[in-house]
Amino acid sequence: MSERSEGKLGDVVLGVIGGGQLGRMLCLAARPLGVRTLVWTGGHEAPAAEVADVALDAGFEDAASLARFVEQATHATLEFENIPAATLEAVAAALPLHPSPRAVAICQRREAEKAFLRQHRIPCAEFALVTSAAELAEAMGQIAGPAVLKTAAFGYDGKGQQRLAGDEDPAAVWASFGADRAVIEAFVPFVRELSVMVVRSASGEMLTYDPAENEHERHILARSLVPARIPMATAERCRALAERVALALDYHGVLGVELFELADGQLLVNEMAPRPHNSGHHTLDACVTSQFEQQLRATCGLPLGSPRLLSPVVLSNLLGDLWSDDGEAPDWSSLFADPECRLHLYGKKEARRGRKMGHLNLLGESVETILPRLEALRARLARR
Repeated sequence: MSERSEGKLGDVVLGVIGGGQLGRMLCLAARPLGVRTLVWTGGHEAPAAEVADVALDAGFEDAASLARFVEQATHATLEFENIPAATLEAVAAALPLHPSPRAVAICQRREAEKAFLRQHRIPCAEFALVTSAAELAEAMGQIAGPAVLKTAAFGYDGKGQQRLAGDEDPAAVWASFGADRAVIEAFVPFVRELSVMVVRSASGEMLTYDPAENEHERHILARSLVPARIPMATAERCRALAERVALALDYHGVLGVELFELADGQLLVNEMAPRPHNSGHHTLDACVTSQFEQQLRATCGLPLGSPRLLSPVVLSNLLGDLWSDDGEAPDWSSLFADPECRLHLYGKKEARRGRKMGHLNLLGESVETILPRLEALRARLARR
């Protein structure tokens, strides 16, 4: 533990950069341990502020808030990656920050992320960086088939992406895309999307959770099935690949590694998330130690907890689509007809189509027996 905490857990003040739902769940994980939390919202809507001990409601460029943050926190982490590099560097210069600014910079920019994977010979889809219509034309010729054009920086839940069949006019595509830098990736005909949450402490201790099998709708995660319906040997290769990424990044904290499984069994890394990940929310109810408590442990220099799966589980995201046009929430009481359903709402004030407002974890004897129960619960919610 840092000298600033004087070796006592009760003296730790965990500074969280960002105030969204991940920060909220991190603050909730800190409370049973007696760890105080300080949330810096960045000036955005901040569900985490409702459960934090202290909230700084100001932009990340605000010098006074930076000074207060590094003065009051003993350790720091972040709950989303789109934070100015200068802010992260300033925090890291004053107190332990996990993950590091370098790791965040690589993961927050697709261009840097793909270059990192190529540099470390980590398998990923064929790609090229393009900065003009001419470069796009050349790259489309090399890929010679379906592809996905993505903004070079940021983007999540399918934002900043355009699917290409391969026969489009590059000049027209580039003119309409509206970015000066982009990454074009060959479309991967995967049979399954997987993810692994890996946690690594500052001392080098590293653990992985069981791989999740993820199903998306409209580019947004809809369900995560754990354990994934894959052979044990494939699961071990997923874990090994996630650990390889964490080691190459010299990563400390919780890292989400998204993977594609191809028909021939090959695994490709799709993206990395330098924080707890949506597909790891099942750990709140189905694992010995949640990914949020692990983030706290890794950040504050504590030994890591067991990631062992206690029960098969299916996570289902609850999007703003379930809310009525006038903002009325569904009647959640119907979910409690199933005694193994756990509901998590994020405290967001405005429901919008595609916005993640909460999730539920449904536990059971197997993924196969859980799925029809989930379908029945979701049908009840839809009948408003």
